[in-house]
Amino acid sequence: MSTFTILLGGDLIRTPRLDRQVKGSRVIAADAGIGHARLLGLVPELWVGDFDSVPANLPDDLASVPRRTFPAEKDQTDGELAIAAALERGATRLVLAGAFGGKRADHAFLHLALALRLAEAGTDVLLTSGAQEGIPLLRGTAGFDYADGTLFSVLGFSELDGLTVTGAKWPLAHVKVAFGSSLTISNEVKSDKTGGRLEIALGHGRAMLLAHPYPLPES
Repeated sequence: MSTFTILLGGDLIRTPRLDRQVKGSRVIAADAGIGHARLLGLVPELWVGDFDSVPANLPDDLASVPRRTFPAEKDQTDGELAIAAALERGATRLVLAGAFGGKRADHAFLHLALALRLAEAGTDVLLTSGAQEGIPLLRGTAGFDYADGTLFSVLGFSELDGLTVTGAKWPLAHVKVAFGSSLTISNEVKSDKTGGRLEIALGHGRAMLLAHPYPLPES
């Protein structure tokens, strides 16, 4: 599996979990996402974008990263262009670091939708801010390694059918969830008596698991 970390311009904190997720991966930065390279101690092999939001005072090793420059008026975001570059280079797994938050809610939503499209095409995708993670859910069963007490939600991007959630404070068994329902918001990981982990099965539809392994303190 060829893993690429895509550095996007949203919020990011460094955690031991994030360090493990990006360790050994190849790295591509999307415009302002180059600032996260300094945070994570990474040097990208490529820097993609229109470079309208380049951080000031970059160290020499980051300022000299090879660039692929695009016009400001274009049909794809810098993030999507960076992802395309990773796929061109053989990526089969993507870590989208800085996928949430930031100044543009539309970009954050795009990252969620784009991750689902990539997952449907067979690419393994993780979206992360360090504090929270997003993982596409498609038809089938998936297991997750979150600790007991981890807050999570299942955000439907369509009507969901046959949704089963085990290893949770509020389990579900083969339920149908209307598009836009809040039924699957704010659950918690809770191991069963056999120590089983969180598992989510989906019969039909598309959704996103949003988990909070490193919750930020309340402001």
